[in-house]
Amino acid sequence: MTTMTTATEPAAYRLTAADRCDSCGAQAYIAAEVNGSELLFCAHHGRKYEEKLRAIATTWHDETARLAEVV
Repeated sequence: MTTMTTATEPAAYRLTAADRCDSCGAQAYIAAEVNGSELLFCAHHGRKYEEKLRAIATTWHDETARLAEVV
């Protein structure tokens, strides 16, 4: 009997390790577009400013769920 396994495609993420938080320089997991400019935030600063930013942001991209992923 032969068992086949298939590799699952990793999720396509927009933010990479090269994307850094505009507040502290940590890895960014949140991107917000405000007045045509993209702002990047780590999970901490994204949550800290989320309420105010969501009111004025045209887009809000959140990849903080990646922090809980088991590799």
